[in-house]
Amino acid sequence: MVQSDISQLSGECTGWRETLRNYREDFNQRKHRLQELAARSLSKEDLQEVEHYHNQFHIQLINIHDLKQAIKQHDRKVQTELASPDGLVSDETITDHENLYDQYQHLDFTLQELQQEFDNFLNRSH
Repeated sequence: MVQSDISQLSGECTGWRETLRNYREDFNQRKHRLQELAARSLSKEDLQEVEHYHNQFHIQLINIHDLKQAIKQHDRKVQTELASPDGLVSDETITDHENLYDQYQHLDFTLQELQQEFDNFLNRSH
C-alpha cells in the first residue's frame, strides 16, 4: 500500500470520529429537549414516545461511543503499521477499515433516521 493511501485511511478515521462527536453533541441536546418536553403535561401516548426516545438516545449514545473508540483503536493500528520498517498496512487492517466504514455508514443512517423521527415527534407535540 502506498503512503498516500495510509494517510487517507487515517484521514477517514479522523473524519468519522469528528462526525460521531457531532452526533454525540446533537443527541445530548436532543436528550435535554426531551427532558424539557417530559416536564410538561403529556398524553399517555406522548409519554410512551418520550420513553421510547429516551431509550433510543441512550442506546445510540452508547453506539456512538463504542464505534468512536473502535475507530480510534483502528487508527492507532494504522499509525503503528505505518511506523513499522516496511511502512505498509496489512490486508487485515484494510479489511478492518472496510468493516468499520460499513459500521459507520449503518450507524450514520440509523442516527439520521432517529433525528428525523424525533423532529417529527417534536413538531406533533407543539
